[in-house]
Amino acid sequence: MRLGLTSRPLVLYDGDCGFCRRWVTRWQAHTGGRVRFLPARPAVRWLLGIRRKEARRAMQLIEPSGAVFQGAEAAFRMLLSSPRRGTRWAARLGLLPGVRSVTRGVYRVIASHRVQASRLDRLLYGRRYVGPADYRQVRWLFLRLLGGTFLIAFTSLGRQVPGLFGSRGIRPVKDWVGSEQLQTLGKERFHLLPSVFWLDASDAALVRGARAGQLLSLALLFNVAPRTSAALLWALYLSYVSVGREFLSFQWDALLLEMGLLAVVTAPGGVRPGLGRESPSALDVALFRALLLRLYLGSGLSKLQSGDRTWRELTACNHYYETAPLPTRGGWYAHQLPQRLQKASTAATLVMETAVPVLTLLPRRPRQLAFALFGLLQGTIFATGNYGFFNLQSLVLGLWLLDDEALARVLPLGPVEPARPRPLWRTLLGGAAALPLLVLGARELLARFGLPRQLPRALERLEEWARPLRAVNSYGLFSVMTVERPEISIEGSEDGEHWREYPFRYKVSRLDQAPRQVAPHQPRLDWQMWFAALGSPPSWFLSLLVRLLEGSPEVLALLERNPFPERPPRYVRAVLYDYRMTDPATRRSTGAWWKREQLGLYVPPVALGLGARTHRGPLLQWNVEA
Repeated sequence: MRLGLTSRPLVLYDGDCGFCRRWVTRWQAHTGGRVRFLPARPAVRWLLGIRRKEARRAMQLIEPSGAVFQGAEAAFRMLLSSPRRGTRWAARLGLLPGVRSVTRGVYRVIASHRVQASRLDRLLYGRRYVGPADYRQVRWLFLRLLGGTFLIAFTSLGRQVPGLFGSRGIRPVKDWVGSEQLQTLGKERFHLLPSVFWLDASDAALVRGARAGQLLSLALLFNVAPRTSAALLWALYLSYVSVGREFLSFQWDALLLEMGLLAVVTAPGGVRPGLGRESPSALDVALFRALLLRLYLGSGLSKLQSGDRTWRELTACNHYYETAPLPTRGGWYAHQLPQRLQKASTAATLVMETAVPVLTLLPRRPRQLAFALFGLLQGTIFATGNYGFFNLQSLVLGLWLLDDEALARVLPLGPVEPARPRPLWRTLLGGAAALPLLVLGARELLARFGLPRQLPRALERLEEWARPLRAVNSYGLFSVMTVERPEISIEGSEDGEHWREYPFRYKVSRLDQAPRQVAPHQPRLDWQMWFAALGSPPSWFLSLLVRLLEGSPEVLALLERNPFPERPPRYVRAVLYDYRMTDPATRRSTGAWWKREQLGLYVPPVALGLGARTHRGPLLQWNVEA
């Protein structure tokens, strides 16, 4: 009675054991004052009738009823008093008959090797870690930076929408949604291509959509109705991706949609919620970490499984800097590094994308190391190549490897009120939204290993339903390294003999022009020109030639300048070149960053056919004489 055993459970622990004291501090935080902790001093042990040998061998739990439990069972029963529902569920799991025998054995091993366990504990958790981990500040910062990423994405896209998707653009959305190919699908087309532009695909609507995206991004950036803002941003960006075809098919577009959808699941409600009343659930955190695992591990596995020779022989980086779609000046200098360093950087890339992702599954200190290494990788990629907003969004996603305690050391956000318990209905609703995404993500990752070979029908239907929403995507950048750099030069002519080149803003062209730093802007036509040069002319490229022959101002605005300001040329053609980076000596003597060799015609001279300007789809006519 003097010890207060009638009101609260009591835990006795070895007060001379530093390892024990650290874990008692953590358990105190987990149980929120509902359990009393006392060192096993002689007087206390004497009053409770517990022998010294028993107290030193294992922790003792004395419940108000007088029942006494030891070791692992005592720890799990003690955690049943936690105010956190997730902790109580984990404790019940530890008390299941099959699990209980395993935990007893683990506890005995740890108790008999406390010195080694203490070292491992400090390595995995850190000396100062108390717990339980909270993620409200991580969520707050993630949503702010996600809003900034959406702002960059919509601002970059908005400048290109008329030339890419307008009625006089390369891929008019209005023509696509009204095409016979889609109309024959009936109502199914709305599911296969979920987009608000089924209602209105006019040029004005496309531009207004980008502006609306900027406004919603600002709302998320400034924490105004974050859940609603994230949901509308996801739906609006999905609307563009669904009808944008090649120009919105990049992996960072898919990644932004996944991040946006997960933000809807985890964002707090209300107009000005601050950090939010409730902490993100364990499932919320697991969703983001699973996405991070799939992003990096998927890229690494795709390289290993592709059978590409450059990755097997560690020569991929010998070609990467030179053949990157939009290289930077930093990439030019990296290309000059010695062979030994190129091999080392290739090996480091494989380690970063195959071994380091496993750290995301471990406790906090390994996760923090993974965060730092991923940051180093993304910084290197940003310095040597232009990949739009991919580097930024990857760093933003990596925040979920941290917790509030780690974040507060570098970005103190001031005192934080304790989180309120999550209502049961909110937990069940969040679980119902999170579990399908976790299952589909696990399925995507296992599929890389050929498992499982046969899917349950319910899972197949779930995948079919989620695929148009881009809810779960596959990632694998540069699984096969390009070892040559073909580049397309588009030229126009009045007479078929004298040709003038159409200069692009960002893609490799002039030999004396240094590679530019473009990211986080995403010049989508310049990027697709790199892909087009690797194969036969795609249909969008022929459409581009038509728009140049028509003198479309929206398409010409995507280029650096118009070499035919008075009237469009009569003919256009495409010439294919092989580009190589120069060495420092050539650069100093000639000022050239590139050297090139003409490979031949990519598209022979073409002109508009008769009646092309009056038909809905302009016709191309091959100019055989030219």
